[in-house]
Amino acid sequence: MDAGRAIFETVDKLRQRRTGPLVLELDLTEGITEGPPADPLAAVLSMRKTRLADVLSGLKRAGQDSRVKALVVKIGSAPLGLAMVQELRQAVVHFRASGKLTVAFAETFGEFGGGTIPYYLASAFERICLQPSGDVGLTGVALEQRFFKGALEKAGVGYEAGQRHEYKTAVNTFTQDHMTEPHRESMSRIVESVTESLVAGIAEGRQLDPGKVRELIDRGPFTSAEAQEAGLVDELAYRDEVYDEAKRAAGGEAHLLYVSKYARSAAVKKLPNPMADGVALIHGTGMIKGGRSGRSPLGGGGAMGSDTISSAFRAARRDEHVKAVVFRVDSPGGSYVASDTVWREVTLTRKVKPVIVSMGDLAASGGYFVAMAADVIVAQPGTLTGSIGVYGGKPVLAEMLERFGVTSEMVAAGANAGMFSLSRGFSPEQWERINAWLDRIYDDFVGKVAQSRDLTRERAHELARGRVWTGADAKASGLVDELGGLEDALALARRRAELADDAPVRTYPRLNPLERLRGPESSEDKSAALARIRLDAWGPLARLSAELGLPAASGPLLLPEWYTIR
Repeated sequence: MDAGRAIFETVDKLRQRRTGPLVLELDLTEGITEGPPADPLAAVLSMRKTRLADVLSGLKRAGQDSRVKALVVKIGSAPLGLAMVQELRQAVVHFRASGKLTVAFAETFGEFGGGTIPYYLASAFERICLQPSGDVGLTGVALEQRFFKGALEKAGVGYEAGQRHEYKTAVNTFTQDHMTEPHRESMSRIVESVTESLVAGIAEGRQLDPGKVRELIDRGPFTSAEAQEAGLVDELAYRDEVYDEAKRAAGGEAHLLYVSKYARSAAVKKLPNPMADGVALIHGTGMIKGGRSGRSPLGGGGAMGSDTISSAFRAARRDEHVKAVVFRVDSPGGSYVASDTVWREVTLTRKVKPVIVSMGDLAASGGYFVAMAADVIVAQPGTLTGSIGVYGGKPVLAEMLERFGVTSEMVAAGANAGMFSLSRGFSPEQWERINAWLDRIYDDFVGKVAQSRDLTRERAHELARGRVWTGADAKASGLVDELGGLEDALALARRRAELADDAPVRTYPRLNPLERLRGPESSEDKSAALARIRLDAWGPLARLSAELGLPAASGPLLLPEWYTIR
């Protein structure tokens, strides 16, 4: 009898889960991954992480699902890039427009630290709940750069570099001891542009005057009681109280379900026809390099390999069921040659099918290079893009090595055979070659910007010069076409291809298990571009790592990480 009752209760609970009201939950404590795993290691590392695409598609579907009654999001301390936050805000605003409850909960928005970007995300919700012991670190936006010229000189390290042009300031951290005027001008405008977006979003979400929001920013940070009194939060409560209240508001036997789980279960229920016409989604994430995409087990994040991305474009171009391509770019740049390889594939694909670029947190320098040939570029207001310029150089370690008793001798055939050695500086003749190289890359970059964006060369140069722009400013200048996110880019691709609003989206390159196991037949084979685990993610230490005999991956079209706004 007891066993029968237990079975009946279990079946009843399962039935309620299938038919009862839902409160969708999103836990941002561990952050969000941008795209699908690039390699086996990435798959393991991101196994329990939520994917942005699942959240966006899940919230879009949930807005029309009568079972879904509310959304509760726990905002944690894991840093999220500004553009990704704007993507999430946009999805929440659309979901909220369906009339369903949205609740943001945080234990704290910055514990003795800044919490402006997390609070900006929370301001899109109908209700903001804060743990009584928490704070609201609404303190504004700051970009800080450290300069190592003095320290390098004390260590006996010189740094020789050239750049095109005055706003291409990545090497300034090694060659200057202060901000140049162009450097300060560029960073000041980025800070103000971002602040404009934050103030507008918080003002709209909290129904405050923009001037009042700026005043509150100047007064921050706030204790929980001060934040509630200022109208920044609605309720001081612990997690159990917030979640119980959301479930009561949903009524009946409501239960929690992660947004990503909801999205995947909904996708399984509506499996698209594998032969149906649709949109190809190609993710280009991380530093741009030649070869295959991959991730270093030693750290450094993933890399966008030109072979992998090019293979994806070729496969999408040849697939008669792919009617448009969306290229999601989230990259600070990297190799000029690899960027040019991807640019070529985008250009070829655009001749036969619409190509729409969706920019993430970063699409700068090489990240802009690979994106600029698309039919339409969509970016968030907080995306960092542009940085159309180039730099190159090397540290000179001779004095430092001498201090440690390390001497160096070279035997070479060729006047410039040892020009990239870190043991000696460039000669005047070698500087001529470096400058010719920088000029060639910059001229090619600017020329392709002018061609791709339908600008005069003079106007392209004016917008280039190495300057970093926010997405909002890039749209105003013509470097970006529309402001929006991935879902906007997918919708635009469907319209351009005259597809239905729910036409399927397929990630490329698409490989079945057999294709992954067998060796490639040729370089045209999709499996030839499989991502791999790599050992070359040394970033700014690439030259030094190569000198020490370690593999390196970097490039002349790279935006420094300290530009990222979180």
